[in-house]
Amino acid sequence: MKESELDIQRIDPTLYNEDLAPLKHKDRNWGAFEIFNVWSNDIQSLFGYTLAASLFLAYGLNGWAVMAAIILAGVIVMFLVNLTGKPSVKYGIPFPVMVRASMGVRGANLPAMLRAIIGIFWYGVQTYFASTAVALLIVALFGAGNGATFLGLSGVAWLSFVIVWVFQIAIFWQGIERIKHFLNWAGPLVYVVMVVLMIVVWYQAGSELLPAISTIFSGGGERSGSAVAAFLAIVGTMVAYFAAVVINFGDFTRFVKTERQMKLGNLLGLPLNVAFFSFIALIITAGTLVLFGDALTNPADIVERVDSLPLTIVAALTFFAATVGINLVANFIPPAYDLANLFPSKISFKVGGLITAVVAFFVGALWVSVISQIGVPGFVNALGAIVAPFYGIIVVDYYLVKRQHLDMQQLFSSEPGTAYYYVKGWNTRALVAFGGAALFSISTVLVPALAGLDGYGWMMGAALGGLFYYGLMHSYRAAPVAPAT
Repeated sequence: MKESELDIQRIDPTLYNEDLAPLKHKDRNWGAFEIFNVWSNDIQSLFGYTLAASLFLAYGLNGWAVMAAIILAGVIVMFLVNLTGKPSVKYGIPFPVMVRASMGVRGANLPAMLRAIIGIFWYGVQTYFASTAVALLIVALFGAGNGATFLGLSGVAWLSFVIVWVFQIAIFWQGIERIKHFLNWAGPLVYVVMVVLMIVVWYQAGSELLPAISTIFSGGGERSGSAVAAFLAIVGTMVAYFAAVVINFGDFTRFVKTERQMKLGNLLGLPLNVAFFSFIALIITAGTLVLFGDALTNPADIVERVDSLPLTIVAALTFFAATVGINLVANFIPPAYDLANLFPSKISFKVGGLITAVVAFFVGALWVSVISQIGVPGFVNALGAIVAPFYGIIVVDYYLVKRQHLDMQQLFSSEPGTAYYYVKGWNTRALVAFGGAALFSISTVLVPALAGLDGYGWMMGAALGGLFYYGLMHSYRAAPVAPAT
């Protein structure tokens, strides 16, 4: 397509600002390495490590089968994000603009705001978790203080929380380029430290390491149900872990020069990256079984048992970088765009990010004393299940209904009769498809009888959303798409 087609001819201030506008290919500077680091930062958090390590222990499954399930999940996610990333590579638009094609120019705010709420919540929670790494460092260097607490946090914990919160604002306020540089630095650094930790554990465990790996690989733990069900549960769990980024992957691929670079970054960053990271987690977990008598899956517990100041300092900095990395990828960039889409003339990407940070401050500050105690995470997980059908709707709309052609001029127009205006800016057919599929996906979270489907709720919700949407839109004829001028 011609670069001139990405120039918006008539500016509608309710739909357009510079941050939402199509990004021309000549202005993009991301490649496969940057996409790889999006995924590196996504998996290399404290929670990501614990998840990877615990999968070898929790299901009582043969270790080779666990590795196969993890790799299969990586392949599935790679396939899913190649689909959602492609239109943004072609047109240079972020997720909230892309979803206008299926939901309508006004209806797009529904999925955008649901995604924003999820992102803001977890941004606050991950800011708190990143602050625990800084607290670990401060305590190791200067001591724990007098022990007085406010809202469940000590003075050191509060200082650490504010440091992380301000640090993240300082990065995003300098724009997407600074975020890119941080991700490109944090991803490889975390890998280097994890490999060094693996080598140290391997060296200390000596000849006892391989028998420990064999013990974990034998799958001798308790397992209820069949091996096939356990295998599928691992696949579903890993896919669900990446689900938040899968829907709005266009927020990142709009900066990529070519589709080939996106696909290469996804190949390196997903099946290969997840497999290698899980292998590292396996070796370290087996080493802790030899060294401490317990298979430890939480990196903080490992550092505490080792009781080495140099290791504590390095580990704290690594945990901090890894957790800030996933926070920027999964929980900051999406709501910043989503909020900008709500009032483009008043909210820029930076202002959207600032709103995200301010609200998230209170979420993180109240996490220990209030939020973690009252079941709010369950509410946010339910929101995550609700969002799943939008994936199917977006993909089916772009590939089967719109046949990979969007009119950029009309994506930014609220004139009645234009291609994406539908009914007063809302595609009612898409709303019906979303409602029907969301009812099922939310049931897997809230209805005890469907609890067994919880791991697959996201994928099933996405599939149903696409199926219902195609059925409702198959005979629908949108307003004719005017050729670009």
